[in-house]
Amino acid sequence: MSTYQWDARDYEKNSAQQRLWAQELIGKLALRGDEAVLDVGCGDGKVSAEIAAGVPAGRVVGIDLSAEMIALAQARFPAGDYSNLTFQQEDASRLPFAEEFDVVFSNATLHWLRDHRPALQGIARSLKPGGKILLQMGGKGNAAAIVETIEALLGQAEWAPHFAGFAFPYGFYAPQEYQGWLLAAGLQPTRLELIPKEMLHPGKPGLAGWLRTTWLPYTQRLPEEKRAAFLDALVETYTAAYPLDDQGSVHVSMVRLEVEAVKPPRSTR
Repeated sequence: MSTYQWDARDYEKNSAQQRLWAQELIGKLALRGDEAVLDVGCGDGKVSAEIAAGVPAGRVVGIDLSAEMIALAQARFPAGDYSNLTFQQEDASRLPFAEEFDVVFSNATLHWLRDHRPALQGIARSLKPGGKILLQMGGKGNAAAIVETIEALLGQAEWAPHFAGFAFPYGFYAPQEYQGWLLAAGLQPTRLELIPKEMLHPGKPGLAGWLRTTWLPYTQRLPEEKRAAFLDALVETYTAAYPLDDQGSVHVSMVRLEVEAVKPPRSTR
């Protein structure tokens, strides 16, 4: 998994939509309250803390590749105040756990990987027999209009030299692909679904904030002094094609891949 330089506090201010979707996803976990939960891609820790509140007799471990995110999560949710919540820096493709968790949860993270198979194998190893996973990530067709707008910009003389040899950085996949990967990892799929979503941003500044804090594979190819101009061009091009609504909001059509699966219990024979 590639390492990008995250601005954790800027992300925290521009990730309200991701948190809302995570809250919807937490509701689908149907937690008893005593589970051990692994949150893959915990970011600033807010979502992990909400899960921890739902497992007062259990525990939550939030992991993220970004040292900046982990530092912010640990500062926001110190161990002394949140006794069943811990954070550690880990790569989702190289999870170090073995049969420690009843549940593995992940929201808006795994699409950062081009190859999801190592992550799914690590998730399967991390689960106790009989454990379950609930994952949501960008799916096939996610943010298609944004991607199309960016690709048009990359063809322009001002930006093209910075993207020589650049490959599409995200893993946006369909249920058919994912089913085979789950089975190969020893997980039994129970639900694989592409879900259309709409993301709303408060005007052009809101759109710019989301792009600045999450589309790092593009912005971090550029010299720092050119990033603001690139974002301005992207925002202006996108909103010219998709104008703000009457309330001043910018709409972005998204597609999420939602994945539920279980690790089969050990045979008693």
